[in-house]
Amino acid sequence: MLPDPQSVALLVVSEAQSGALAFNLGITLRGSRFSFTLAMALGSVIGLLMGRFRAADSIGDPWLVVLLNLRAGHHRAGLCVGRPDRNRRIAAVALNKLPIAMVTVREGARSLDRGLDEMAKVFRMSAWHKFAMSCCRSLPLLAAAARSGLSLVWKIVLIVELLGRPNGVGFEIGTAFQLFDVTGSSPMLSPSSP
Repeated sequence: MLPDPQSVALLVVSEAQSGALAFNLGITLRGSRFSFTLAMALGSVIGLLMGRFRAADSIGDPWLVVLLNLRAGHHRAGLCVGRPDRNRRIAAVALNKLPIAMVTVREGARSLDRGLDEMAKVFRMSAWHKFAMSCCRSLPLLAAAARSGLSLVWKIVLIVELLGRPNGVGFEIGTAFQLFDVTGSSPMLSPSSP
């Protein structure tokens, strides 16, 4: 029932030559780029504030618990179905990525060495230098948050495309399954299609 690797490779080559593969992959990557960057930046800043300041943690913690307890991606993506296309993808990815970035950065910021903060006070560093020093110390945390969220971003963008886009990798996967075309014998949409 499953196609052999040679037929899959031939399909990939033919789709690449026709331009359909690059077109649909470009749509999916373009849809996830801005929303991932926005969610990562927002989640990192909020997580850093929550990890460093008790007041920010007490305000943000209930919202973080709510975001963490929302069900998996397809439910969050379903919440965004009624919105315009670009906003739907941005909201769905942000709702999935935001709590992961917040938790990772918050817990890491809590474990940062307080002695470096005292050193900054002794040397009378400006607020900007203190913030830059906190950001530099948080780079491994940011990398961990980005790595853990990249797989989620891809999956949620595919789900959103499956639910309501006329093109993209998620749309093509949905179309193949609707046509019972697991082997990919029918061609993908051409790049000129909307």
